[in-house]
Amino acid sequence: MKQRLILITAAGLLALFTCVIGWKVWRHATATGAERPAGSRAVPVEVAAIEHGRIELRRTFSGTLESLAQFRVAPKIGGRVELLAVDLADEVENGSVVATLDSDEYDQAVSQAEADLEVAKANLTEARSAMEIAERSIQRQTVLRERGVASDAQFDTAKAEQLAATARVAVAEAQVVRATSALQTARIQLGYTQVRATWSDGDDRRVVAERMVEEGDTVAANTPLMSIVELDPIQAVLYVAERDYAQLKAGQPVTLWTDAYPGRRFTGEIARVSPVFQSSSRQARVELSIPNPDRLLKPGMFIRAEAVLGGAEDATIVPAGAIVMRADRPVVFIIDEAKKTAHLHEIERGITDGGRVQVTGEGLTGRVVTLGQQLLDDGSPVMLPDDAEAQAPAREAEAG
Repeated sequence: MKQRLILITAAGLLALFTCVIGWKVWRHATATGAERPAGSRAVPVEVAAIEHGRIELRRTFSGTLESLAQFRVAPKIGGRVELLAVDLADEVENGSVVATLDSDEYDQAVSQAEADLEVAKANLTEARSAMEIAERSIQRQTVLRERGVASDAQFDTAKAEQLAATARVAVAEAQVVRATSALQTARIQLGYTQVRATWSDGDDRRVVAERMVEEGDTVAANTPLMSIVELDPIQAVLYVAERDYAQLKAGQPVTLWTDAYPGRRFTGEIARVSPVFQSSSRQARVELSIPNPDRLLKPGMFIRAEAVLGGAEDATIVPAGAIVMRADRPVVFIIDEAKKTAHLHEIERGITDGGRVQVTGEGLTGRVVTLGQQLLDDGSPVMLPDDAEAQAPAREAEAG
């Protein structure tokens, strides 16, 4: 039994060795382009015309949409939220009221400040009247003193009263100023109960992205009430590798699309290119600016963006499927229309644009094989699609 197992194993190894040798011989013959015997059967192939024209180097990047501007609306004072004028996804105009706080306390403060101002004005009127009486008294004492009727002591007393009255007027005027300032402060604080959304530049209309409170909540000063974002224009953020970095410039046009709107394309341009690369990913941040008048694009959406990084005029272009590797070199097979044979031509690759490839080399004119190259060697006879169509009726008649 053991001897039989040894024989079976040896036979298997011999068969495997024979297959490996045969495969290597076939591989060598294919790679070296060994010529087929004369009169070998024509190989059916598919062909395409070699083009001459412009080709563009395009790159597609993936990224995320972000808002160009986003801020949180917060009150400058604390209080109870009486009214929220806007809700999630509502549009907000610059400077409009978005929330109202309870204002009873601040209304009372304004009334108190107004009363204090009236008192201060009354005190000022009284002080000015006293000053006028004191001035008339000093005038009388001056005349009487000149006539020798009034003494110096009486004159000094009148002078002191005049100076005191003048000082009381100054104090009353200062009290009026202070009361006026207090009233203005009270009115400003009352105005803070009307929470407004204001910004300095960009679009005059923005959108509520998030609401953090409900009506009836009591909030402290600087507590965020809602988040407001700008949607037109909107920003897309990409990260690019070193091979494409040098070809991206500010102002370069881009085309982008998102799964949310199949078949629709949006246009924009490169706004900024970061001068540094991230150490973790070895990529640089690129920001795009995209007009969004219909506000279809939203922050957080995943997008793909295509940019033209270069191009070539009057290039020789072949389908990508026409290029095969022989002896680790890219080659194409070009049809000799007269002899119905395919000839191997070495090429150099250039710009790739989808299924089209720029190539350089000798004799690149006519038609190139796009299907069936694995069965071809240099000079192999071929059967073209138009030949096959012409021979079809004869083969059908022979078969009949």
